[in-house]
Amino acid sequence: MEWVYPITRCRIRPIRGTYLNAATVLGGGLLGLAVGNSLPSDYKTLAQAAIGIGTIAMGIRMFLGTGNSLIPILSLIVGGAIGHLIGIQAGLDALGGYAKDRLGAGGRFQEAFVSSSVLFCVGPMTLLGCLEDGLRKKIDLLSIKSLLDGVSSIFFAASLGPGVLLTVGTVLVVQMPLTLAASKLRPLADRKEILNEVTSVGGLILMVIGLGLLELRSLPSADFLPGLLLAGYVASRLKPKSE
Repeated sequence: MEWVYPITRCRIRPIRGTYLNAATVLGGGLLGLAVGNSLPSDYKTLAQAAIGIGTIAMGIRMFLGTGNSLIPILSLIVGGAIGHLIGIQAGLDALGGYAKDRLGAGGRFQEAFVSSSVLFCVGPMTLLGCLEDGLRKKIDLLSIKSLLDGVSSIFFAASLGPGVLLTVGTVLVVQMPLTLAASKLRPLADRKEILNEVTSVGGLILMVIGLGLLELRSLPSADFLPGLLLAGYVASRLKPKSE
């Protein structure tokens, strides 16, 4: 039984970056709610539009990193079908609706929860930051991500309401396993072509979120999440260009 303590200690220490990220999302969300209550509706609309435009711009930049545009596009199509079949978006909407009813919250609760959850977790900094935390015990990337997510949470909460606070749970659920499994996921960071294709699909999903925030088209962004795994699998089966 002597080995239990050191192993437990090693597993607890690396996830401090995730705790920091969750704290900034919570703090940003609370600040956004406080500010949003005093903002006229016109300013909230402008803030939502700004988030939408910025999200689409970020998505385009991420997508352009692909080495073969067919991989992320086909992965998004097939992944969306799989996600809809297993009901990812419906499940998240139901969870958000349940929390909204239990808390008596207002605003666009489900949209804030789902959109911010996907936005905060599909970017490359999520995986790379968790790997850095788990392997090197450094939180430089997650510190930058925490700052960005915290600022985004302010605008999300101010324009869409308290649903963004529930994203704290999403950050913990997604990033803690990634950090603890860092040694097994290290090959993803070593093979740049895999990370590029996964990131490209993430960019397409961000564009979907941006369209919804701009109220141009409402699409089930969470249903496309399986496309991230499909893109990574397809890219892993292809030979690196160096070969």
